[in-house]
Amino acid sequence: MGRRWGAKFVMSRRSEGLTVTEGLKMLYRQKLLPLEKYYSFSDFHSPSLEDAEFDNKPMILVVGQYSTGKTTFIRYLLEQDYPGGRTGPEPTTDCFTAIMHGDIQRVIPGNALVVDPNKPFRKLNPFGNTFLNRFQCVHFPSQVLESISIIDTPGILSSSEKRISRGYDFPAVLHWFAEHVDRIILLCDAHKLELSDEFSRTITALRGNEDKLRVVLNKADMVDSQQLMRVYGALMWSLGKVFHTPEVPRVYIGSFWSAPLRKTDNRRLFQQEEEDLFADIQNLPRNSALRKLNDLVKRARLVRAHAHIISSLKEEMPLIFRRDNKKRDLIYDLPVIFSRIQQQHQISPGDFPDCAKMQERLMNHDFTKFKALKPKLIVNLDELLTNDIAKLMPLLRQEELEAADQPGVQGGVFLGMDRGPFFEGNPFYYTGPSGECDEISGESWVVSKDKPKYDEIFYNLSPHEGKLSGTKVKDWMVRTRLPSSVLGRIWKLSDVDCDGMLDDEEFALASHLIEVKLEGFGLPPKLPSHLVPPSKRRRKASNIENEDCENA
Repeated sequence: MGRRWGAKFVMSRRSEGLTVTEGLKMLYRQKLLPLEKYYSFSDFHSPSLEDAEFDNKPMILVVGQYSTGKTTFIRYLLEQDYPGGRTGPEPTTDCFTAIMHGDIQRVIPGNALVVDPNKPFRKLNPFGNTFLNRFQCVHFPSQVLESISIIDTPGILSSSEKRISRGYDFPAVLHWFAEHVDRIILLCDAHKLELSDEFSRTITALRGNEDKLRVVLNKADMVDSQQLMRVYGALMWSLGKVFHTPEVPRVYIGSFWSAPLRKTDNRRLFQQEEEDLFADIQNLPRNSALRKLNDLVKRARLVRAHAHIISSLKEEMPLIFRRDNKKRDLIYDLPVIFSRIQQQHQISPGDFPDCAKMQERLMNHDFTKFKALKPKLIVNLDELLTNDIAKLMPLLRQEELEAADQPGVQGGVFLGMDRGPFFEGNPFYYTGPSGECDEISGESWVVSKDKPKYDEIFYNLSPHEGKLSGTKVKDWMVRTRLPSSVLGRIWKLSDVDCDGMLDDEEFALASHLIEVKLEGFGLPPKLPSHLVPPSKRRRKASNIENEDCENA
């Protein structure tokens, strides 16, 4: 049956253009969901999956103690503020906020959000009104959000606030999100490494999803090299204690905001770490189908273990007498039962749920209503794990090859990552634009009033044949202490003719954009017409120019 289904699915994929995601949905509905319902899997673990959870864009969960820069990190990615996002040294984010793309800016409250079948949040309803009053979805136009969605979270409470009750199970909510997102960004502050009780519970809630976790040591520009080395060592030691493993996830070091760096000793390190982290995020859309396949296999293995646990408990229960005493004894002996099932059915210990949590949940169930083992359902599940998923792998590789030519996440901070002297490749390889175009507009150039000031700096840098090389401009720009990703964006906007050098007008434009950024304003995604240097206005429209630079 499994082989016939696999051949049929591959043929339909080729003829009808089906995707790996659609194949996973079919497998889940046909072979995994019936087993989940038969053994009440959702009563003990996560609720059943819906189509929206397969179809949604990749999601990033941003977690951390308060004032570690979670909201600022998101703003840095988007290169713009989102509605309701506030920053400050005090706890400013008290909600779970799903930040998603929409043509019209609007905020959807949690109670309305969990009844929307097009959103992957319907299964959050059991967490109750207290949580739903602290949950919202923000829609607004952003190029970054066309490819991914981001979940901002409340700050984890410090040890001095551990007695404050949130009114809902915060670690359980985080665990639900951790199971459904593609990437978890755990932010830590270089000045605040104490691990509170809630922080430890949060790490525990993320267990089982270590493959998705990325740890970021933020605000690293506020300490010098010697202090940073000690802070990094202390963080690794603390995380090792919480994770209870000899290895911890990779830690990225940097300062993820647009403000000038306070200490520039480690600028090169911060740039490399930022490039690695953002490249990982940029690849999420390409790897989305693989993540869904991986999560479905992980879920199927847990369902198989759960079915054997429930059926074993059912077999041990007496028909009439001493049911309560036997139930208590079985719960107490659950570790022994786990070991017996592992040996009898050759199931890995890593596929089993947490024993203590399972014991706690079993206390509230009537064992006499449990179902005995149904071989047909187990056979279908084994076929899914051994044959059906394997038949999806060629389709997955085909989709990965097709996605390899796609740019991944675009917009926001990612615009400045791939061209100019701030790119770690060949910084001066350009395919310059050609052809003439009508004049853009007759607007005056807003940079003109300050151009004499910028010209003095330009000529002091000794231009060659009226232009400054990328190397000279880079050396000058880094003195502003702005992050390299921001300076890369400024270079991309300023090199209007895409020749890898700046003339006096382009240099003046770059200087103007730097001053704007230092004053706290955002950068435009494309150069507006009133900022295009007059000598470039007859060559191409600004939006076409910048598209040429992006594709060069």
